Amino acid sequence: MSETTTQTTIQKSTAGRRFRLPAVHDRYFRGSLTAIAVLFCAVCLTLVVTLVIQARPAFAHFGFSFLTGTTWDPVRAHYGALPFIIGTLETTAIAMMLAIPIGLGTALFLVHVLPTRIRSPLSTAVELLAAVPSVVYGLWALLVVAPWVRTIIEPALAHITGGAGPFSGVQLGVGLLLAGLILFVMVLPTMVAISRDVITAVPADQVEAAYALGATRWQVLLRVVLPSARVGLLGAVTLAMGRALGETIAVTMVIGNSTAIAHSLFAPSATLASIIANQFTEATEPFHLASLIGLGVVLLAVSIVVNAAARLLVRSVGNRGTSSVALV
Repeated sequence: MSETTTQTTIQKSTAGRRFRLPAVHDRYFRGSLTAIAVLFCAVCLTLVVTLVIQARPAFAHFGFSFLTGTTWDPVRAHYGALPFIIGTLETTAIAMMLAIPIGLGTALFLVHVLPTRIRSPLSTAVELLAAVPSVVYGLWALLVVAPWVRTIIEPALAHITGGAGPFSGVQLGVGLLLAGLILFVMVLPTMVAISRDVITAVPADQVEAAYALGATRWQVLLRVVLPSARVGLLGAVTLAMGRALGETIAVTMVIGNSTAIAHSLFAPSATLASIIANQFTEATEPFHLASLIGLGVVLLAVSIVVNAAARLLVRSVGNRGTSSVALV
């Protein structure tokens, strides 16, 4: 009995030590995380405040016309950001119009259609495409894709619409259309990789139950998989859109870098990021430099607004809960 009592006492004392030691470590761990979070917030706040201070001369001098002006003339020190805001939104819209259906379809194909033995190699290849430097995409687009666009894609689009509307004008190869296409190629791996992981996380019980009820593969994907993964898929779209908004080098190489508003997808244009990269080294006049930094503030604001809207959309969709499965 004495030996048993001794063992019990040792176990209780050991349990007590095990309980007290993690409590001390948890306190330090929480303090470390708090310090890291405060440091991160301080860095972000410093970035925003510094940019705003540097861009203040442009906003103070031009006022609201800096956002609505259409003239960008460093010689006369007159700057308007509207052409670049429109160019940024147009190239992003072209990229996402192609990336959403193709990326989502590719992710569904990888998870639910492709045989298991070749699913892993193709998934790895998709992830590797996301690691390709943007300058490589830009060179490929300029040297390989641009001739195809000039001789095949643009004439076909102009023939369909009769050379009117967004497919009018001189067919140069470089311009808004090519910039949107290269952005589509660049954001597609991100869209596919995240969508694949989200779709894989859909409970297998739901999928198997739908098949057991006699649903076809199309019905399962449309009525079960996509509704269950909609919140994560919206997150994938948000991340892909964020990269499209801020992409610089590849777009600068293929968009034509015109400071005028493009009235056709064939026309050269510029984005907020591309005009900064293209003119920053030549900005010797004070208002020119402040205006370029002001474009950076505008790009930051656009990115924040887009991400905030996407988060609100994700939250509203998530609050609805998982709807009942409807089979046709």
